[in-house]
Amino acid sequence: MTRPFSGDVAGYYAKYRRGYPPQAVDALQEVFGLGTEDVVLDLGCGTGRLALPLADRVRSVIGMDPEPDMLRLAGEAAAEQGIGNATWMLGGDRDVPALRTLLGRGALATTVIGNAIHWMRHEELFDALVPLLRPGGGIAVVANGTPLRLQENSWSPALRAGLERHFGTGLAPSCGTLPQDRDQYRQALGAAGLTEAREVVVEYTDELTPEQIVGGVFSAVPADRLPAPADRPAFAEYVRRCLPAGQETFTEHVRVAILTARA
Repeated sequence: MTRPFSGDVAGYYAKYRRGYPPQAVDALQEVFGLGTEDVVLDLGCGTGRLALPLADRVRSVIGMDPEPDMLRLAGEAAAEQGIGNATWMLGGDRDVPALRTLLGRGALATTVIGNAIHWMRHEELFDALVPLLRPGGGIAVVANGTPLRLQENSWSPALRAGLERHFGTGLAPSCGTLPQDRDQYRQALGAAGLTEAREVVVEYTDELTPEQIVGGVFSAVPADRLPAPADRPAFAEYVRRCLPAGQETFTEHVRVAILTARA
């Protein structure tokens, strides 16, 4: 079975997916009082977009992801940045209970989960994470902006319509960024026994080139639906034609929503 984020998709992810603004990392550090004695778990870490900036603030970061290619690229990025306190572990949300044997109870200051949460069984996951958290630690569900195709701006609707025509299907998943998704996560955090739920929002605007938008689309296409290498230039041109003509850059408004709750 083809893994959705394997191979070239992981490479596009590493090159084109947006990172996290420093204010988001500041917010995580402040909420959980993160310091140089703490260990943080980034579950569904991908290529380390959040794990690596967190590593500068704590004793160590564990980046956990079910995709080996993502972890390989995360390790390469850590080496390039001279980060030596990040450990990369193969696994997903269902493997979290096994961490208790490895780490022990109360070993984690926090677990951060990005947009990958929409792939996870979040109710079971939150229950499994609680025993791993130190007092005052907690869980953060970080929505790193709305997917390009779902944004409310002048160019995203045309991009979404073009992709739906190409793939012959609707593109509904929000990656956990919609208000109703956030409400579900908040309720599940409370049901798991966590308290002081709050949401910090960091907003900014960015200018994207057509190449960045094309790369972002490529990074979101499952590996089994990604065009063959010989067909990718034509698909890239198709995506460009879905965008308004005559523009060199396209403005996006990014809303990073950080939902936190404490043990």
